[in-house]
Amino acid sequence: MGTNGSTMLEPLRQGLPPIDPSAVSSSASCALPARFEAVRGARQFTRSTLGRWELGHRFDDVSLVVSELVTNALRHALPDESSVTVHAAAHEPPVRLHLMRWQSRLVCAVRDPSHDGPAERESEEDFAAESGRGLFLVDSFSDGWGWHPLAGSLRGKVVWALFRLG
Repeated sequence: MGTNGSTMLEPLRQGLPPIDPSAVSSSASCALPARFEAVRGARQFTRSTLGRWELGHRFDDVSLVVSELVTNALRHALPDESSVTVHAAAHEPPVRLHLMRWQSRLVCAVRDPSHDGPAERESEEDFAAESGRGLFLVDSFSDGWGWHPLAGSLRGKVVWALFRLG
């Protein structure tokens, strides 16, 4: 990966793609529990939402990317169990999936409580590992991705992936 790694990380510094929020034709979101079964729930939510939007033919690619983004949030962005139980009981689940549709674009965004940006694996050997290929897959199956910190009183970040439609 070497020199190519920095080019793949470039979109991370750019925040969300320049899209007019008033042009959103549809959006849906769901809160996900801090458990790995949440990945299955995120896929089911994605299937039903894309079906309603008549985008079921895009489910395979979108579902794969959603699974990776949610898995990364659960694996890397949540505090350890001892501090999450008390905090999570008082507030909504810490991970949230958003699907937004424009005329020619679909954005999947996963919100989590960590301020740390997603990190890619550095070496070729890492890509042979069973885990750690998530961002590589997100980059391969989407038309662009990135992340940005949440603003104002919200804590954490949003990692997003963009799909061109049509």
